[in-house]
Amino acid sequence: MTELRRYHAAVWDEPLVMELSREGRRGLVFPAAEPEVEQRVGDPRSLVPASVRRAEPPALPELSEPDVLRHYLHLSQETLGMMGISLFGTCTMKYNPRLGEALTARPELAELHPDQDEETLQGVLELVHGLDRILCSLSGMDRFVFQAGGGAHAAYTFACVARAWLGEHGELGKRDEVITTIQAHPCNAATAAAAGFKVVTLMLGDDGYPPVEALRAAVSDRTAALMVNNPDDMGIYNPHIDEWVEIIHDAGGLCFYDHANFNGVMGKVRARDLGFDACMYMLHKTFGAPKGGGGPAVGAFGCTRELEPYLPAPVVVQRGDRFVLDHDRPRSVGKVREFWGNVPQVVKAYAWSRAMGADGIHEASDLSVLANNYMERRLLEIPGIERSNPQVDAPRLEMTRYGFGKLQQETGIGVVDVANRLADFGIDGPWLSHEPWLVPEPITPEAGEMWSKEDLDYWVDALAEVVREAYEEPELVRTAPHNQVVHKLADRSVDDPEIWATTWRAYLRKHRSAATA
Repeated sequence: MTELRRYHAAVWDEPLVMELSREGRRGLVFPAAEPEVEQRVGDPRSLVPASVRRAEPPALPELSEPDVLRHYLHLSQETLGMMGISLFGTCTMKYNPRLGEALTARPELAELHPDQDEETLQGVLELVHGLDRILCSLSGMDRFVFQAGGGAHAAYTFACVARAWLGEHGELGKRDEVITTIQAHPCNAATAAAAGFKVVTLMLGDDGYPPVEALRAAVSDRTAALMVNNPDDMGIYNPHIDEWVEIIHDAGGLCFYDHANFNGVMGKVRARDLGFDACMYMLHKTFGAPKGGGGPAVGAFGCTRELEPYLPAPVVVQRGDRFVLDHDRPRSVGKVREFWGNVPQVVKAYAWSRAMGADGIHEASDLSVLANNYMERRLLEIPGIERSNPQVDAPRLEMTRYGFGKLQQETGIGVVDVANRLADFGIDGPWLSHEPWLVPEPITPEAGEMWSKEDLDYWVDALAEVVREAYEEPELVRTAPHNQVVHKLADRSVDDPEIWATTWRAYLRKHRSAATA
């Protein structure tokens, strides 16, 4: 067993940056304008219309440069973050190369504006087009766009494209049902519903996926599309997926492949080869771009030539030796987001893909599957842990979902308690499960290709230690974390709008109210 390291997070009790503010303190003092500039420009205040001038200065923190550096250093030290061991399953938390950050911070990209003349954007347009071609090679699709702000947004893009396609075929009012499965990512059902479709959800059979007969029973002349991911979060691949696609096509519907779990099959499974009409990838999962707080996510959406006219505009296309933004797309569903999407993330994914190459991508998927099955063998030796779909004894793919239901029954310790205690060993909180929980007290670790054997052993051994504590010292686990910046939080503060605040103005108002109460 790995020797578990002594760990304690840095505790600075760091105030809010607004609370550190001191009137008149500055990190940078701008010099006065030269007389020639003043003479030419005049009073700069006159350049701003009176109707849009502030009545009072904005409430911004006033700090010196060392104050700012120390504040954010303390915050970074208090955050466990991605430099711990983070086997965050279904989200594929892999290393984000620093080179990508350096490239996208260069002025050649950082200072561009999407409304510039296309002749001044040739370099970045070539990179966007290049990633389009790479993803087409990996999927078999004919065109990719990157407007969607994440995987769910890409699924919604498909639902919009499906509506446009049905409308042109005169079937939009008739075909109003989208079929998915209980183990598909909830965004498939949610986005279909948001686009106005009814959702038909198939339950799992004994093999860990819905039987073909269940799909046949669900299909009718009202079927608009199939939206499904494969493999699912249990690590189970549906071997009948090509037959599923054939059934939907025979009924007149479209097929969408949610490739959120692409990491274990990249370079080996192509959506178009299975007959799918469209698919999506998450650049912030599979392709080495960072993920954080819903901000930099990108849902790359690709489709066949038949659906290409409906893609959100503009689309980057190559004409001769030039790259242009094609806005002239009369059948387009319109924008799903501003401009072309999050271009810095696209550039990072392009750099990752080119650095990996075809051989590297193949090897990465092999490592992902190998690491998952190595980790599974060790995890199943720990008491209180059970594997999802235990009757399916075939090797799993890039991740497997486990349950702590037995542990909870025998000790009263649930999966959230386990996650809290793991933080005391310097391990990021693991992903549990999408709703609904099909596995009692679920946990879904994913090794991917980047974590070393030593990292995986440390993660498993830390988990084994937490489970031992659950059986022998359950109160220690129940009250965790103990070595983190803050200890266990009361749930009330999360749900009570009288306590939490998302703006400085609201924070002041609520805290003043509490102080005078």
